[in-house]
Amino acid sequence: MIALMGCNCKRDSLIALIMLNSWLCHLVDGSSSNGDSLDSFLYDYAFKKIKKLRSGEVYSVPPPANFSGMELAVARVRTSSLWRKGLRHGLLSIPPKTLPWPFTKRVDVVYQNLGNWSSLYYNVPHHTFLAPVLGFLPYDSSGNGAIEIRALGDEQLVLDFKSYEHVGGAAKCVKFDGNGTLEMSSTTREGWCVVRGRGHFSLVVPNEGKRDWEWWMMGVVLGGFGVILVVLGFLVWKKMRRRKMKGMEEESERSEGLECVWIGRSRMPFASAIRTQPVLEDSYLP
Repeated sequence: MIALMGCNCKRDSLIALIMLNSWLCHLVDGSSSNGDSLDSFLYDYAFKKIKKLRSGEVYSVPPPANFSGMELAVARVRTSSLWRKGLRHGLLSIPPKTLPWPFTKRVDVVYQNLGNWSSLYYNVPHHTFLAPVLGFLPYDSSGNGAIEIRALGDEQLVLDFKSYEHVGGAAKCVKFDGNGTLEMSSTTREGWCVVRGRGHFSLVVPNEGKRDWEWWMMGVVLGGFGVILVVLGFLVWKKMRRRKMKGMEEESERSEGLECVWIGRSRMPFASAIRTQPVLEDSYLP
């Protein structure tokens, strides 16, 4: 029996590695089904980890070893309880007077916090995540697949993002649908994002393009200033060299009695062509 159990563990590990490799390949290809594949895997994984799921309780499930940093939770709620009391877990708040659509007697709510995996599975062009991507995925407890939860009262389903920094006018709520599209909306005054339907949600802020432009302009100004310094240095060096040459010419004029002539713009010493006439040694003999 012990050997058989070890064999099953190895087989399960091999299957998990094959599935993980398949998801990573999808991730590299940039397929829009990355999130759907991850949702299916985490759904199956969570319900296998929970031995007995009781209504009205929220179960925190430790993430798979290969997905360290994620948070996963599952709650089974009766529709009557959802209508009377709603449901709250983590940043998600479902108010009373809420019903599943299509209608079912019980609802399984899967809560995901992708943590540091958020930007690997989801991205918003020209924006940066201020909060992790949170998944809100309700299912029919009877096994009829995915459903939605709709608030019929005055309050709405919300995700409380006010604890994250830089929440303000520039921050936007973003929703990722299962078909790969995204929707953006403004936060409420309280820093909440309204949850409509099912999907994945987060908080983003536009990239600071103006800051990049300012750095570029600063580089141009500093580069121009450097060029000016090089030119000024060259002119100063040239002027000093001329002064030195002029000083050398003046010194040579004071120390030597040679005549000078101008050749082009240069003044050069010139020796006289008159030489002492030769005299014969015996010319003075009597």
